[in-house]
Amino acid sequence: MAKPKVVAVNLNPALDLTGNLPLLEPGTVNLISTSTLHPAGKGVNVARVLAELGAAVTVTGLLGTENQDPFCELFAQFGIEDAFVRVPGSSRINVKLVEASGRVSDINFPGVVVTEDDVAAMAQKLFELAEQHEVFVMAGSLPVGLRPETCAQWIKDLKSLGKKVLFDSSNDALKAGVLASPWLVKPNDEELSALCGKALDTQPQLRAAAERLHRQDIRNVVVSLGAAGVMWLDESGWLQSQPPKMTVVSTVGAGDTLVAGLCWGALNDWNKQETLTFATALSALAVTQVGVGVPDAAVLQQTLESVQILNEMPVGQNVNVE
Repeated sequence: MAKPKVVAVNLNPALDLTGNLPLLEPGTVNLISTSTLHPAGKGVNVARVLAELGAAVTVTGLLGTENQDPFCELFAQFGIEDAFVRVPGSSRINVKLVEASGRVSDINFPGVVVTEDDVAAMAQKLFELAEQHEVFVMAGSLPVGLRPETCAQWIKDLKSLGKKVLFDSSNDALKAGVLASPWLVKPNDEELSALCGKALDTQPQLRAAAERLHRQDIRNVVVSLGAAGVMWLDESGWLQSQPPKMTVVSTVGAGDTLVAGLCWGALNDWNKQETLTFATALSALAVTQVGVGVPDAAVLQQTLESVQILNEMPVGQNVNVE
């Protein structure tokens, strides 16, 4: 049987440098006890997880030529087809300092600056890939030089071609992207609050905000709540999951893993409950490790059996956030 095909779009990939230390003390010399350096970015993380699950994955975006080798090695290792548009300069480096308490401090360096020619080449690559692919995951931030409105137009154009676009971003990119009505969006509670311009402190408030997005012709609105689980709204109403309690090593990549799980369900035509259970379990296991990756099948099965699916709720039983 042929593997299901998917394109993962990471317009602003990164090298993640993660350091572990007992306690971060600003203004002093801090010694790192352990560290890792690996290719990342939301779309790259999604691509890796989907490849491990068994999808035929093509990854694209805008990749700096000066530090591309770790990315190339990753793609070769997991059998991911590399369709990145190369641009001059270095892709960004994200430094994550993880304290023993679990607190994470991020120091994100700037990445490449793209030109109009780079953006045009990216558009051409996307629509070449659209000739052979039906599902696209567009995830992550945008590099300097790429306007959020341009990204949103690509979502519109792919949608007009009948493609499913799963979209996961934040800030201005998310604000522009939701206006293009992708097939699925996955904000977390903080991103949904920022999108509304006010704090959404309760689940009814979050549901009301998500319902507003759903009325903008976004068929699937998935809200991730961390340890509190996942809420998913589609035409059938709300479904919510509750993961088991996990030993948290790092939450970095858990949201990307959730997106990969949702995409895997879509690629295999699973029903909503099966997809949500699988994606929740996969994401829950992601917090028990550094970086992303599919865990041992037996461990995954045990976690699947521990995910609780709560009763469905119809649309509209929420407070108003206007």
